[in-house]
Amino acid sequence: MPEKYCGHGRTCRCPVDSIYDGGRTLYIQPDECIDCGLCETVCPVAAIHADDRLPEELKPWIAINLEFFGPQVTGWGRPGGADLRHTTTRDHAIVAAWPRKTMPG
Repeated sequence: MPEKYCGHGRTCRCPVDSIYDGGRTLYIQPDECIDCGLCETVCPVAAIHADDRLPEELKPWIAINLEFFGPQVTGWGRPGGADLRHTTTRDHAIVAAWPRKTMPG
């Protein structure tokens, strides 16, 4: 979920806990997601879309989500549901390269 959409708050809901915390954004484990659409309906910033309704500019997130769980980033595979053991400060390389937000000062 791109940071511009997701404030990285835990307001997302998933009945199978397939939404995991990364360092700067949330990631959906695509193999655990049951495509029920609940997360789409409750997301307060419309950051989540079903794959078949994904806007063109967000299509790279299909691979980003998958790679986040692979050996390239966390190596978690299919953890079986988000929990405290599966929270990290790591991010996919694309997310890690986002410019840091600075607080006005």
